[in-house]
Amino acid sequence: MRILISDDEHPNRILMDKLLSGYGECLITENGAQAVEAVQWSIEDDEPFDLICLDIMMPELTGQEALREIRKLERDNGIPDEKAAKIIMCTSLDTDKDMTDAFFKGGCTDYLTKPITPDALRSKLSEHGLIS
Repeated sequence: MRILISDDEHPNRILMDKLLSGYGECLITENGAQAVEAVQWSIEDDEPFDLICLDIMMPELTGQEALREIRKLERDNGIPDEKAAKIIMCTSLDTDKDMTDAFFKGGCTDYLTKPITPDALRSKLSEHGLIS
């Protein structure tokens, strides 16, 4: 599995890498703009990400903005919905507005509230068919 982790906080990147590296190859970015760029390269190289974990509050582009850009890249490159990356928003912002924006305006796959636990993450991966 190819995994992209994007979070502006170093401890969060380390934690997510530790939680996910056993499931596949992880690439880590520090902001939304880098995440979008990484997705663009992965599509151009015909090695798209299977899973993308985006923090909502990041510099350059927020996670919400990056989410919308990533989904646009997938559509513009003819990636069908069933082959699109599973995108999990990872955030300490547990508000109705943030959740609504992520799901309905951005097209995220799921939402996890920090602090993220191994069990919660594993449950989401299993629920979305990324692990068995």
